[in-house]
Amino acid sequence: MQIRRMLLHDVPGAVQVEEACFSTPWSEKVYTETIANENALYLIAVEEETQRVIATCGFMNILGEGDISNVAVLDAYRGQGIASRMMEELLCRGKELGMTQYILEVRASNTPAIGLYEKFGFSQIGRRRLFYEHPSEDALIMQRIETP
Repeated sequence: MQIRRMLLHDVPGAVQVEEACFSTPWSEKVYTETIANENALYLIAVEEETQRVIATCGFMNILGEGDISNVAVLDAYRGQGIASRMMEELLCRGKELGMTQYILEVRASNTPAIGLYEKFGFSQIGRRRLFYEHPSEDALIMQRIETP
C-alpha cells in the first residue's frame, strides 16, 4: 500500500470510496474543487499493484487549523491499520505546514473512528445535534491541539 497526495486523476477512485463508506458522499465536482484549493491537503491510500484507491482522508487549512474530513477506508481493507497510517501521514504533513490544531466531526455511534481519533490525541469538545442524515444522528466534535 502507498499513501500519497490525491491528484486529479484519483478523484473517480476517491468518489468510489466515498460512495461505499458514506450515506451522503462527495461528488467528483466537490472533490475536484477541493483538491484544487491551495489550502486543501487530501491523501489517498492505493494498492501498489493495481493503483486502486482504497482509502481517503484530508483537511482544509483554515488559518492554521486543520478541518479534517472524509476519513474513509473501503470495508474489505478495514482492520489492517490503514486508517491509522493515513492519520499519521496527514498529521505529519499538517505539522510541516504549521497546523496548530485540528478539528473534525464523527458520527456519535462510530466507535471505531472515535477510538482512532482518541489514539491520535483528539478529545471531544462538543456535539452537533442531528448533523448527519441517512440516518439522522448527532456528530461529536473532536479536537487535537498541537504542542510546540
